Amino acid sequence: MSPATGRHAPRVAVVTDSTAALPPGLAAEVGVHVVPLEVSIDGARYAEGVDVTPEQLLQALARGSRVTTSQPPPSAFAAAYEQAAAEGAHAIVSVHLSGEMSGTVRSARTAATVSPVPVRVVDSRTAALGLGFAAVAAARYAATPLPDEPDDADAEDGVGGTVRRWVARTVHRTSAPRWPDAQQVAGVAASTAAGSRVWFLVDSLEHLRRGGRLGTAAAALGTVLGLRPLLTVQDGRLVVCEKVRTRRVARERLEQLALADLAGRPGARVAVHHVGPSDVADEVAARLAEAAGPAVGEVVVADAGAVLAAHVGPGLLAVVVTDA
Repeated sequence: MSPATGRHAPRVAVVTDSTAALPPGLAAEVGVHVVPLEVSIDGARYAEGVDVTPEQLLQALARGSRVTTSQPPPSAFAAAYEQAAAEGAHAIVSVHLSGEMSGTVRSARTAATVSPVPVRVVDSRTAALGLGFAAVAAARYAATPLPDEPDDADAEDGVGGTVRRWVARTVHRTSAPRWPDAQQVAGVAASTAAGSRVWFLVDSLEHLRRGGRLGTAAAALGTVLGLRPLLTVQDGRLVVCEKVRTRRVARERLEQLALADLAGRPGARVAVHHVGPSDVADEVAARLAEAAGPAVGEVVVADAGAVLAAHVGPGLLAVVVTDA
């Protein structure tokens, strides 16, 4: 049994980092271990999601504080791996923020070399709930026993074969359930992340330019003729995908891009991220759910977290779409 959840611990544990922006309670519900990134405000260090909130971060930015972020040290991942092993994990899948945006993946790989159980590190090549949905999908898959393999010899035996298979799998069964292995779980994480799309709208690109997440030329678009660039994640990097005139038009375009993507994903998961008040994000989520209808299986409104807030500043609105 897992001490954290009170249920049977799957053979493969899933670890992620706090930039996954998982809503409160979801990580514990599915059994994902979350390692926080660090936020530094005027030299004082805080753990994201533990010691500092996005609201506090925005207040620090507003008063002109010096704000930086850094990946978790390898020791933080090592502690998470040790905890997962102590809870019964035979292997670990560690899925993280794009290596093009952060050194988090490198820290995880360093810690993997001293883990008490084997660790597969997955570079999600994405961010926010593009990463978070991948971690959740992997954890849910890891916690689901695999179906019994069919007995080819009995498959053509009609009723007699059916009875023999039932007896073998119930009355006389002595083997434990088959659980997914680390390679399979890592594959689910990687494929879910690869299939996600993320679009960002921010008030200013200056914070991203200062943090080195966006080139100077792209950031300059935010001040030329009042253009509002829409960003997306491409090949693990933040890039400008479109340029529009006003925030209102940009928000409408954000919704159009998400709806066009949803058209080919029955039952898809959608997340709408915000930094600061959630009013606009709630409205966007409601409109997407109504417009997409049955194409949406789940809609989540989630705070983007302090680290992302530090890099994009106030006014973030983002939409994530991924397969069910």
